[in-house]
Amino acid sequence: MSKEATKYAIIADGGRQYRVAPGETFEIDRLNQKVGGKIKLDDVLMVVDGAKVSIGKPKVAGAAVECEVLAQIKGEKLIAYMYRCKKGSSRRKKGHRQKHTLVKVTAING
Repeated sequence: MSKEATKYAIIADGGRQYRVAPGETFEIDRLNQKVGGKIKLDDVLMVVDGAKVSIGKPKVAGAAVECEVLAQIKGEKLIAYMYRCKKGSSRRKKGHRQKHTLVKVTAING
């Protein structure tokens, strides 16, 4: 059985929720920040620090997650096909790569 992190937070960004702990890296939707820059994510839904649990309604008051921008990257390629039978030239193939920002959690406040 793996040991759980003693301090972590649940944050919301871009319509998704992430479980983050200090030192972890994760991808979020592209932010207009330079590599090496600092960002503060303040949509914190829950903070767990050992036995102390803070649950927000909907956000935890005064809580924030500080992150450092590591890279601006692209996700893997997704292929979308369109095909309509018996209509001749209605075959299309499109590719898409979503842009992401790779961030590392430096601190959880709150």
